[in-house]
Amino acid sequence: MKKIKTIFFGTPDFAVPSLEVLNRHPLVDLKGVVSMPDRPSGRGRQLRSPEVAQYAKENRIPLLQTSNINRETEYFKKLENERIELVIVLAFAQFLGDKLLRLPSEGCFNIHTSLLPKYRGAAPIQYALLNGDDSTGVSIQKMVKKMDAGDIAWSSTLNISEDDTGGQLYTRLKYQAALSLNDFIYGFSDNDLKFQKQDESKASFAPALKKEDGFLDFKTKTISQLKNQIRALDPWPGTYCMLNSKRIKVFEIQAEKEGPSLAPGASEVKNNKIFVGCKDGAARIGDLQIEGKQRCSDSALLNGLKEKVNINPSNQDNNR
Repeated sequence: MKKIKTIFFGTPDFAVPSLEVLNRHPLVDLKGVVSMPDRPSGRGRQLRSPEVAQYAKENRIPLLQTSNINRETEYFKKLENERIELVIVLAFAQFLGDKLLRLPSEGCFNIHTSLLPKYRGAAPIQYALLNGDDSTGVSIQKMVKKMDAGDIAWSSTLNISEDDTGGQLYTRLKYQAALSLNDFIYGFSDNDLKFQKQDESKASFAPALKKEDGFLDFKTKTISQLKNQIRALDPWPGTYCMLNSKRIKVFEIQAEKEGPSLAPGASEVKNNKIFVGCKDGAARIGDLQIEGKQRCSDSALLNGLKEKVNINPSNQDNNR
């Protein structure tokens, strides 16, 4: 049986299950792995290899680590000589130039964790949760120069539960991506892939998240929108607001029938609970962590505070 000569491009732990699928697949001849360079990590700032590179080393797969794959002309020659058929890309963190896109005889394919053309970009998992979607999925698309815009070769859907956080959905999609890649390889081998063009009129985008995206704007958002923000940005970058000019991490808010009537952005303590006015009513901040302290309930926090509680509606620490 003729095996498909393949190179894998990836960097973080998210890509490891898909790499393992290729490494163990009966139809794949995995010729190499490309990943990002080692980087300082931890308190000692010692160099650490990305998880994909670690897997390649442990399994003795030829490995190239580079900060710019498009400048690796000697590596391109090697791939040409080996007559590479497929390049599979997942969470590689670099754009592939025209020359590389044209190099494999059957093309470069990117695994993307949304149902394209929805949520093109770096943070599709988080944006699905931010927008309260009830489903997402994995798309495998033939790469073109425009980001995430190539024809779809394979897709699969994954339901989102009301309790899914960004971290939980990340883990579920990590393995969904690997399962989809396995199916894609069989479809490719059987010449059974049905390519579908993306509808550009339906394209939406999911740009990379910043720490500031975690600020909870009680003045302009509904309780539902804030809940989605909290779960979407868990574990990174996390969500926060300002309490008594100190930043507090917020892990949960909830509507309560006994809550006071508050204007959006206003705050009040009632029955030893912290309430904040949102666009559509008051919500309790029930699970939080003030900087320098342990995570706790609002009641436990109040028991240790001697000053009046005030939620600052702006994203500013007035003492800094």
